Parts: sequence; C-alpha cells; structure tokens
Amino acid sequence: MEKFEREIRESKFAELMNKHFTASSIPKGIHCLSLRLTDEYSSNAHARRQLPAPELLPLLSDNSYHHFILSTDNILAASVVVTSTVASSLRPEKIVFHVITDKKTYAGMHSWFALNPVSPAIIEVKGVHQFEWLTRENVPVLEAVESHNSIRNYYHGNHVAGTSMFASKLQARSPKYISLLNHLRIYLPELFPNLDKVVFLDDDVVIQRDLSPLWDIDLKGKVNGAVETCRGEDEWVMSKRFKNYFNFSHPLIANNLDSEECAWAYGMNVFDLHAWRKTSIRETYHSWQNLKSNLTMWKLGTLPPALIAFKGHVHAIDPEWHMLGLGYQNKTDIESVKRAAVIHYNGQSKPWLPIGFEHLRPFWTKYVNYSNDFVRNCHIMET
Repeated sequence: MEKFEREIRESKFAELMNKHFTASSIPKGIHCLSLRLTDEYSSNAHARRQLPAPELLPLLSDNSYHHFILSTDNILAASVVVTSTVASSLRPEKIVFHVITDKKTYAGMHSWFALNPVSPAIIEVKGVHQFEWLTRENVPVLEAVESHNSIRNYYHGNHVAGTSMFASKLQARSPKYISLLNHLRIYLPELFPNLDKVVFLDDDVVIQRDLSPLWDIDLKGKVNGAVETCRGEDEWVMSKRFKNYFNFSHPLIANNLDSEECAWAYGMNVFDLHAWRKTSIRETYHSWQNLKSNLTMWKLGTLPPALIAFKGHVHAIDPEWHMLGLGYQNKTDIESVKRAAVIHYNGQSKPWLPIGFEHLRPFWTKYVNYSNDFVRNCHIMET
C-alpha cells in the first residue's frame, strides 16, 4: 500500500510538472509567427505603416468611441480577441483597440495588424517602451519584476501541504506572474489620460456578443465593473471568496480583510477612468505590493492585491457578460458557453496549447485565420 501510494504521489507530481512546462512554454508555431512578422517589419514598408492612419489619430482619445485595451505578447491570441470583438459588434465602426505589448514583440504585433486590418475598427499598437510615464519612479512594480528570481525563491505557496503546495510553487514560476504586461492595468488612468471609460480584455478571451451596452452600464460611481465569482451555476468556478486568495493566518490579512468577502474577476472589466483618477487605488496597490513580504500573504499574481486596492470601488455586473473557467475545468456547460458574451480561458489549458480542452477549443479557433500566409507557413493548424 505504501509503495502504491508513493507511486500515485510521484505520478501526480509528474503530471503537475509536465502541465506546468506545457502551460509556460511558447508553442513552436506561435514563436515562429512572432519571428516571421518581426522580420517582415524590417523588410516590408506596408508592415511598418502608421497605426492608425494619421487622419484617424484624434479618435484615439475621442470618448464618443468604444475603447478596448488589450495587454499581451501573444500575437495570435491578440488577433483572436480583436477579430472576435469586431465580428460580434453591431457597430464595429465605433471600436478603437489599444493593443499594448512588450519591446521584443512590438515589431511583430505591429506587422500583424498593419497587414491584417480589421476595418472599420481602429487599431493602435504600442510598446511599453513607448509610454514615457512608465518609469521606475512611477511604477515600483518594475523593480519587483526585475528581481523576479528572488520572488520565486521566497514564494511560500498557498500554505497547503502536498501536491497543492507543489502546484503553487510551480505556478510562481510561470512567466506571466512576473511580467510587467500583467501589472499594466493598474496604471490605465495614467497611460490613457484623455479617456473616460474603457473595457480591458485579457488575451485569453473570446467575444461572442456585441459589447457596446457595457458603456451604458451605470457603475453607480464605482470604478470597476466586474463579474463576481462567489455565486453562480458552476459551483466550482464561481465559488471564490477572499479566503481562496489570501493567507488569513497572517495578521495583516486577518486584521484588514473579511475571508468571506466575494471576489471578482479580471479578464473583462469596465473601468471608469474618470472616477478612478479621484481615488487612491494605485497608491493602495503599491502599498500592499511590498514584494519582500506579501508572498506569505497571498497567492502570486495581480488579482489579490487588486482585490484589496479596488475594495469599495467594484460594481457587480451580470455574470452572462463574462464566463470563466474554460482553461481549468473540462466540465463547462456548452450551452452556457454559447450564451456568454465573453468566454474566458483562464487557467493553464489555453486553447492554443496542446493541453487545451478539445470540446472548448472550437469557440476560439473559429476566429483564427488559418488561410493567412504567416499562420500557414508557421504550420499553425486547426485541430
């Protein structure tokens, strides 16, 4: 029995390790796509054309348009988010997309959208290096990102023994948790000083319905319109409270937070930037983002400190706007997926990875242009 239990335990560890490496890796086809498009940027003037065209630049700060913000270094995923948003819109001519990426991906990302326009929607592609405001003085997270090795060594997991602890330590080594792109959303009011209301999208979502009504939602003076994750039909996905993210044995957590408070989701958020600028959300975020100690207070990631920073500033929206869990559980109800405005592949099993769930992948692949020369030449195949 002991030998049998040991073999089961070793098998679980091996499964976690293999899944971690698969989830953290960049598929060969997607890496190829980035390299080829970067090369195209240097050799093809059309790939370098200004985005958007000069006569459309004033629209980037026109609040009568619907502004979407997407922060990612995954070109294929970005194309799906943008394409699905435009295809599902009843008024695509009112859409303005602000795509933010890192310096190494900028040329490739720019090439893709320059060569594959989504008219009549407007696209802006910007690298983090092109934002003058993003300095170490304004963004303390930059220093933390640069010292990510010490973060990994210090991380204490989720204080649960066995495979759960091991899984947490592996999760801490995921590149996305130490990426500046993952922290950018907390600086939206400063990065887009002329915008009043925006919808922020993660790169692992698909838009299935017109999102323009989001701009008509009255946030009741709140800053963040988000779907709560403590109630819903799916009891496993929609059962998240503060106790799921924080270590309540830590006195700072126990004295300042309620373990039963309802959590909310990142991935599709309506942000009132005008109201946000009147708050101290960013300062609160920074004060709790002391990365020398907070790794014993909460699970690594941007959501836990955001749950604290946005406390009292969240307006719950209808859960049909944003369906979660398509990336970490395969029992998702297909009919619910079809009804949702935004479906979110949060979790390790992204639809572009081999470990993505087969029955959920078609909702994502339907927006991939497999006839595109770059996609085809990189052997990114529909499965």
